[in-house]
Amino acid sequence: MKVSHEVPLCFLEESLKFNDYDYCLPHLMDQYEEYKNFFLKSKNDGRYIMMDNSLHELGVPYTKERLLYWLYELQPNEFFVPDYWEDKTSSVVSAREWINIQKSFPDITFIAVVQAKDIHEAMECYQAYKDLGYQKIAFSYGASYYNEVCPHPNKALGKALGRIQVITQLQNWSVINKTDRIHLLGCSVPQEFGWYKDLSYIETIDTSNPIMAGAESTKYYNSGLYEKPKMNMNTCFDFPRYHFDDLAILHNVLMFKKINNI
Repeated sequence: MKVSHEVPLCFLEESLKFNDYDYCLPHLMDQYEEYKNFFLKSKNDGRYIMMDNSLHELGVPYTKERLLYWLYELQPNEFFVPDYWEDKTSSVVSAREWINIQKSFPDITFIAVVQAKDIHEAMECYQAYKDLGYQKIAFSYGASYYNEVCPHPNKALGKALGRIQVITQLQNWSVINKTDRIHLLGCSVPQEFGWYKDLSYIETIDTSNPIMAGAESTKYYNSGLYEKPKMNMNTCFDFPRYHFDDLAILHNVLMFKKINNI
């Protein structure tokens, strides 16, 4: 699995030392000149770039106009097409539109994100994306139905366990094949990714968890964490460096790989 940890603005240069690829949020390129220049330089330097659609940060996908602009301007290696939170129908409709747009970007892998209200909708959504021709599909970390699939009293652990149960069940139903390509968006607890060790189709993951935990001066235990950090990128993206606990962040980045045997 290739890993990328999204970081606040003041950690961008340091992220090159520990990220396998660079994870781009397009709305931030419109808001911060430094952020835009970082990714344009990364592209020029031959770094691998995945570009999100900013749904998680904005509550809705970024505008089609700006997404198309940055696809042309940045030419990322992979791009998450617009999806809609826990709305299978709208997400599939969007994926149908964007798979046609991909013809204009033959060198970019377009990724569709599974959105659903239960495991059966997740199965239908995943299969619909495959039928449309998507070569790579993603699962978000925070879907509510994960806690129904795994009603653990600790909600954070339940979501992590629920996602792996959904993915492995779709494999058991032969909806997911061993030759598929999957990305995992975010996490509730960092130790989740070690549970995918034998699932070779998990190709890439992204999570700011070690950075956000460190920003709260929370250090990972040998077993990980049992709650999701309350801080998120929206609340601290442009904080100056002195607001952060560098030692806790470095500890967590190193422990993340150790915990998950990456």
